[in-house]
Amino acid sequence: MEHRVVITGMGIWSCLGTTLEEVRNSLYSGKSGIILDPERKAMGFRSGLTGHVETPQLKAELPRAQRVYMPQQAQYAYCATRDALRDARIDQDWLDSHEVGLLYGNDSTADAVYQSVSTIIAKKDTMLCGSGAIFQSMNSTVTMNLGVIFHLKGINLTVSGACASGSHAIGLGALLIQNGLQEMVVCGGAQEINAAATGSFDGISAFSTREDAPEKASRPFDRDRDGLVPGGGAATVILESYESAVKRGAPILAEVLGYGFSSNGEHISVPNVDGPRRALEMSIRRAGISIDEIGYINAHATSTHVGDTNEAKAIYSVVGDRKIPVTSTKGQTGHEMWMAGASEIVYSLLMMKGGFIGANLNFENPDEDSAKLWIPDRCIEHNYNTFLSNSFGFGGTNSSLVVRNV
Repeated sequence: MEHRVVITGMGIWSCLGTTLEEVRNSLYSGKSGIILDPERKAMGFRSGLTGHVETPQLKAELPRAQRVYMPQQAQYAYCATRDALRDARIDQDWLDSHEVGLLYGNDSTADAVYQSVSTIIAKKDTMLCGSGAIFQSMNSTVTMNLGVIFHLKGINLTVSGACASGSHAIGLGALLIQNGLQEMVVCGGAQEINAAATGSFDGISAFSTREDAPEKASRPFDRDRDGLVPGGGAATVILESYESAVKRGAPILAEVLGYGFSSNGEHISVPNVDGPRRALEMSIRRAGISIDEIGYINAHATSTHVGDTNEAKAIYSVVGDRKIPVTSTKGQTGHEMWMAGASEIVYSLLMMKGGFIGANLNFENPDEDSAKLWIPDRCIEHNYNTFLSNSFGFGGTNSSLVVRNV
């Protein structure tokens, strides 16, 4: 028998805020979290645009012996997970007495590697890297740190799936619970926001250069988009079997109905239409619902020409002329990369609970494909009970999640 999978808590550390209330208000008001970073320009970046994420202050919470192992994205993930556990009414005693799993999306630790190698080159002594360097440098650094800090005893695994990492983490966590292999899984995605993490993207001209107006640079689906804006932070959702949630009297926020996945099997960086379409169709099929029950689609749409075009085609091939609102929150946040698949579940949940859909920021002129979709260019009051969220990544990895209000 398959177990129902519910979301009982969530937390986020984002350029839109570091509490659920702050983020909800930002989504409603159309606030942008994007800035122009002068340090990147001084380094020779073609684009100095980035999301601005507050640096966590953890000295009062964690001893230095733990902090030394934590790179930037692990710090973000700690804050998001701490808040998600509180939101789910889970304390340390409960974690200590249950086998709670951990699946977190992360696909780089660039700055930690850069700092270590720079020290070795400059000092000619590997011992000067410090005892925490190896643990900061590994792609599994987030799950390493969270598993130790919160004493998690279930599955402990980093999901590395490019910009679909956070979404795949949630989808895989749901599968484990559905099949009775875990009762609860802490799921999420994290993205470091330092310059070392994004320099190579800048080098292939992936970023917008609309530096005169940073808040207008990320333009998902707009005809005049000129590239993405990098962002980051972390987002965590607590997945739990329905039986477990009821037994402990937990607040049930929503239910994960379907997880769809696919691979394009073609170009390493250029997306196609068929792969995303198959992920969309699989998530709806696994959810056991009709397309007409979907009240909102949170698009991956990063503000690149080919990506947005092919996603618009994929969505239209599935929903046709149905009037389902479609937006990309990346107009406000930029592309949060490994974090995005998880943060956009949080954003969509906050909007669904609030009875609104935030604007697809900077959507001023549709192109031939986006004109076929209903893309609100301003915040609308809209009551809906089910949404679908897309996440796609380099290498052609695709993930779609269907979530229903409870």
